[in-house]
Amino acid sequence: MHPLDLLKVKFQVSTSKPQGGIGKQIWYSLRDIHASEGWRGLYRGVGANIAGNASSWGLYFLFYNMLKKRMSPTGDPNYKFSSATTLLYAAEASAACAIITNPIWVVKVRMFTTRNDAPGAYRSLWHGLSSIYRTEGLAGLYRGTSLALFGVSNGAIQFMGYEQLKWLCFEQKRKRYKREGKSWTNEADKLSNTTYTVISGVSKLGALAVTYPYQVVRSRIQNNATRHLYPTIPACIARTFREEGVRGFYRGLGTNLVRVLPGTCVTFVVYENLAWLFRSSALKREEKRSALDVTDGSLSS
Repeated sequence: MHPLDLLKVKFQVSTSKPQGGIGKQIWYSLRDIHASEGWRGLYRGVGANIAGNASSWGLYFLFYNMLKKRMSPTGDPNYKFSSATTLLYAAEASAACAIITNPIWVVKVRMFTTRNDAPGAYRSLWHGLSSIYRTEGLAGLYRGTSLALFGVSNGAIQFMGYEQLKWLCFEQKRKRYKREGKSWTNEADKLSNTTYTVISGVSKLGALAVTYPYQVVRSRIQNNATRHLYPTIPACIARTFREEGVRGFYRGLGTNLVRVLPGTCVTFVVYENLAWLFRSSALKREEKRSALDVTDGSLSS
């Protein structure tokens, strides 16, 4: 999905009026990049993108589940919390991730908005980080952090919606099992991949609809080529609204939906399946250990 992510950022920082429908914009833009820069142009910044996404998702799930487990009365991270509590934990986890990974996103945006052969272009993630630190200091690496912190609402709203939808699906499944006289086993403690795909997609759509404008502002703030046009967040908001109206804050949204929905759905499906697999493995080990203890006790007697 990387070429679409690159295209989304290019659309976000662009100020020219888009022509044609979303599909046509995406196709012609990808074709033009390939014609002028080749495949390397379509995959410019892929290292920074992988590092940013992998570290963000990994840290997010780590912090989110740590918070849930710590505050759960039973010590179970799957305990049913209220919507407000889930929103709070998701926001705290998002804020921690935003602060830790912001330098990676700054490099990513700048690599996405420059050609490989442009003067001063970053050759890699490390080259970008070291160049920014050398020329702009820590302030350059954390440019746009306040917007990233505002953006925690995206992940918080998404996870709140996801958790509530997942809980409703589990409740429906438990009622069906009870109605049919089936016992609730460890095998049943998992939804179908289709269900995980649908609820993750719905929750992501809701979060994007509410929070997308901040992503446009952040991309324009972090883009080195347009720093003179958008020196501050208020100036960026005012100029975007004055010149492009409300639609300007949703530039690249169609491309982002095409890019982010498959990635989000795959991430949640893989995560839920792996989490269930690890829980099942731990339960089987515990049952085997208990059985051995009973056997040892009987032999001792």
